Amino acid sequence: MKKMTRGETEKFQNGETCLMSEYLLGDETMDAAIAQIKGRYPDEGWVMNRISKEIAFVINGQGRLIHASGEEKVEVGDVVLLEPGEKFYWEGNMDIFISCTPAWKYSQYEHIVD
Repeated sequence: MKKMTRGETEKFQNGETCLMSEYLLGDETMDAAIAQIKGRYPDEGWVMNRISKEIAFVINGQGRLIHASGEEKVEVGDVVLLEPGEKFYWEGNMDIFISCTPAWKYSQYEHIVD
């Protein structure tokens, strides 16, 4: 068992509109983070995780998830499962709990500008 508090997270700015709080669990099979989205993330183009599945749970606010096949309105309590290789972007004012399996690594994440 491992417990981490909000104060133990590693915070980093993932662009101008996205503040991440990453829980460093030390587990290669899964991870946990909170993304605070204020506007559009990324500010242009798309993002894609080439390896991991991402599950996102909206814990505060609302917005949209735009993906290659369309868009989904998201609000508190909604869950979205993003498959590896699926390009997307977020737009809105919301806090999202995100977990990836296997654990997220910067090297598997791609920013795509068309």
